[in-house]
Amino acid sequence: MEPDCPPYLSTWRGVTEGAPKLIELFAEEEIPVTYFVTGESAERHPEMVEALIGAGHELGCHGMTHRNFTKLSRKEAAWEIAASVQRLRDFAPVTSFRAPFLRFPSQFLSLLEDEGITLDSSVAKYKSDYFAPPLPTRLFRIPVSATSSVLRLPRWIRDPWLLSLASPVVLFVHPWEFTDLTRERLRFDCRFRTGSPALLALKSAIRLFKSRGDCFHRMDALPANATPTLQ
Repeated sequence: MEPDCPPYLSTWRGVTEGAPKLIELFAEEEIPVTYFVTGESAERHPEMVEALIGAGHELGCHGMTHRNFTKLSRKEAAWEIAASVQRLRDFAPVTSFRAPFLRFPSQFLSLLEDEGITLDSSVAKYKSDYFAPPLPTRLFRIPVSATSSVLRLPRWIRDPWLLSLASPVVLFVHPWEFTDLTRERLRFDCRFRTGSPALLALKSAIRLFKSRGDCFHRMDALPANATPTLQ
């Protein structure tokens, strides 16, 4: 939960228009999810944070302002984490973290530990950082399986791709993908099939995994149900 397609837009239609649609869809499908929320989102739209918690979902940390951690000093990174965790914990316990842009320097992992974070999902299998030698950490680390735009692909491409992913399959979407951004001046992967088509595609993907008998878990439940793939 963040501003619309950062850093390209500075509007909040995803939080005000897209997020309620997601909460409704997850309730309809009866699946739990984790929302990684920026502290700024919680300050601007506390009603949406309260709504997702009330629906039984996990509240996770996504930094304070959605800045790229690879461009921050250690002092700036410490502030981003501490300020956002403090703000989010006004609403609910927070133990999971994901960095904006799925970029998080390993030398900052201790900053998460200092703030009581126990799970990090800031590495993606489709990015070069995944193949770098990991630093020792007490964090349970779960990488992301595929980027969000994969879910908006046509079914004949998307479904075989999704079914080929190794367990645990970790997928994500942004609330802004469920508003119509097709006419915005954005990269193609950020705007194609956004709005109603994205919602239908997500529902279809959820039901694809259900048809295989898969279970859905919040991030905070993964340590008991999966083996970490990063050390």
